[in-house]
Amino acid sequence: MRHTLTAINADQLRQLYVEEQLTSTGVATRFRCSSTTVLRALRQFGIRARAPGPLPRRRAHPARLGWTAELAYAVGLTATDGNLSSDGRHMSLVSKDREVVETYRRCLEASTPVRSIRSRKGRTLYRVQWCDRILYDWLVAIGLMPAKSLRLGPLAIPDERFADFFRGCIDGDGSIVVYTDRYHHARRDRYVYQRLYVSPVSASRPFVEWIRATLGRLVGISGGIHDSRRRARRPIFVLRYAKAESLRLLKWMY
Repeated sequence: MRHTLTAINADQLRQLYVEEQLTSTGVATRFRCSSTTVLRALRQFGIRARAPGPLPRRRAHPARLGWTAELAYAVGLTATDGNLSSDGRHMSLVSKDREVVETYRRCLEASTPVRSIRSRKGRTLYRVQWCDRILYDWLVAIGLMPAKSLRLGPLAIPDERFADFFRGCIDGDGSIVVYTDRYHHARRDRYVYQRLYVSPVSASRPFVEWIRATLGRLVGISGGIHDSRRRARRPIFVLRYAKAESLRLLKWMY
């Protein structure tokens, strides 16, 4: 029985044609259809067809290159704003900042485009999703997992790449806040202060405690963990570093 265009799965097509670099004829053999049907499916799903001729030599897979600054940064984003599907092969990242998502895609050499989606509150978000069994298995091996929000713990991040990883955590679900504190200005004019806070955030306390312990060992700062629990919601743990420690941390990060 030969497959029609409607029977071709977009994820499987992308995996075979983009990730495994099969030709349209090779893909057609897998789907038991004609190469013309495959080319039509590529157009339908927005996958760019390759020019005829020999395939260019592919770069080594990011997960097989060892720890790089780009890979560590992407792991930080995955640990905070990313998601590993329970199917064992799909990954995604959603953010309100398109530049963050584009950077993430480049760091992991993902071929799928960034798409805009609408949140429940009507805000525009940006999302990238793709299939990569090798990377998925590697992420699981270092400590990531599906449905990680409440149960994420320490990850196998080398010390020499922890700064890159931490930058990804801040860009994913953290903040760097600078403001002028005039709370006591009415009492005395000179009671005006410049405040600075660097704060990674997570719903998993063990993950936040591990980051705090690692930064204490590598940078010599302590910080404090605050529970920002809200009514009828799960607690959110904020690791906050005040001005003096934030200045040391930022210099180390960048």
